[in-house]
Amino acid sequence: MDQLPLTTLAGSAAASLEGGGRVVDTYKRALATAASVAAYAMLARGMARELLPEELRAAVRWGAAFVRARLGAGDKERHTIVIRRQFDGGYSENHLFDAARSYLATKIDPRAMRRLCLARSRHKEPDGTSSWSTLLCMDDGGSTTDAFDGVEFKWTSIETGGDDGKKGKGHRTPRETLELSFDAEHTDMALERYVPFIMSTAEQLQRLDRALKIFMNEGRSWHGINHHHPATFDTLAMDPALKRAVLDDLDRFLKRKEYYRRIGKAWKRGYLLHGPPGTGKSSLVAAMANYLRFNLYDLDLSEVRLNSALQRILIAMPNKSILVIEDIDCCFDAKSREDPKMPVSADAGNSSDSSDDDGPPGKADHTGAHKQQNVTLSGLLNFIDGLWSTSGEERIIVFTTNYKDRLDPALLRPGRMDMHIYMGFCCWEAFKTLARNYHLVDDHVLFPEIQELLAAVEVTPAEVSEMLLRSEDADVALRVLTEFLQNKRRKARKEETEIKNDEEEPVEKAM
Repeated sequence: MDQLPLTTLAGSAAASLEGGGRVVDTYKRALATAASVAAYAMLARGMARELLPEELRAAVRWGAAFVRARLGAGDKERHTIVIRRQFDGGYSENHLFDAARSYLATKIDPRAMRRLCLARSRHKEPDGTSSWSTLLCMDDGGSTTDAFDGVEFKWTSIETGGDDGKKGKGHRTPRETLELSFDAEHTDMALERYVPFIMSTAEQLQRLDRALKIFMNEGRSWHGINHHHPATFDTLAMDPALKRAVLDDLDRFLKRKEYYRRIGKAWKRGYLLHGPPGTGKSSLVAAMANYLRFNLYDLDLSEVRLNSALQRILIAMPNKSILVIEDIDCCFDAKSREDPKMPVSADAGNSSDSSDDDGPPGKADHTGAHKQQNVTLSGLLNFIDGLWSTSGEERIIVFTTNYKDRLDPALLRPGRMDMHIYMGFCCWEAFKTLARNYHLVDDHVLFPEIQELLAAVEVTPAEVSEMLLRSEDADVALRVLTEFLQNKRRKARKEETEIKNDEEEPVEKAM
């Protein structure tokens, strides 16, 4: 056999050793690079925890989960929840189907889907008015994705059971179904958190879209009409700090269902609005209704004869509603609980139509007093804070009065009237809100003088609003308001002078 020279073998061995050394060096450099990258990653993660807000970090986690779901969807087990429009053989409506469709209408991007269903429905109100609603939904076979807490959920619309357009006696209507698909590891989240979230969101959407109503009691039942009062907290002329406090209290109340249940109290909240006539008590009630999207129930106690009838009509109120009793001081004998022997005041049988009526309450209507004689303050308090207070939940109770000092102390304590809101005379901040509402002005050459006059005289927001309505020209309207305030200041000074002279006159005669 031919043999290779020794020099050739030695050269080959040296080359192999040199190549192996380069591989080892490359491997070492790769390990060093990986270690550096890992160290930088740990450093970046620590800095992100310290510097980036939780919202941004949550968005990053969601993006990472989305990428992982896209890249590894085929490797994971998937579960599907079938939500049929009807169940029980087609005799019962599935409310989850309607809720899911309303929810998905807010998530569908019309530009990203080739086929969509568009529906418009007309709802006729009992008072003859009508409203239209529009719904955007997926067509048969359409699908969309939704992300919840970093987890991707896929929705698909399917129609089954139809006869392909055939008509006749045996024709079957296609059954609409929504399928919710997700990774099997997220089954608990889907059932315990995602589905309840969809139901609550759909309920909020429905409440925002519906027309608000105001109900009045007639006999033993409620009769309602659409409520179109435009008042909102943005347009309400009141002290900004007080306005913020009311909004915060309402928001806190809405979030405390489990809290009220844990402490053993009925889920309700009471507000007492008090102050001179014309200070915006009724407007605040309307703003609360528009903010919460709760219907109003305006209770006229002169229409109720017995405590038992009062209980029945109050129990008939649904949840998520506002009970309003205006001029509560005129509905009962304010001192009856303290002194039974005290005669009924002339105001006990008179219930005015609005808390903002000018002047003190008029004389009692004896017919009304006779009708109302068996309805007591105790009967009302039993519903507000007694055994009957748990007959409903998520209710707001509002009493208004021009004369807080006439009310029974039992009505004023916490647990019945939880928040007392004084609606006072027009302040500078309230005037700026009115000027912006009526004439879209935030500053004017007359503002400094108006601010000085408002600090010197007592004028209600209703009076200021009337002056601003006198002209559509902001300059003219503000000049009219300035003259009105100047006249009120002159009149107030004149009255002060007359009172002072009357006080000094007896002293001079005595001397």
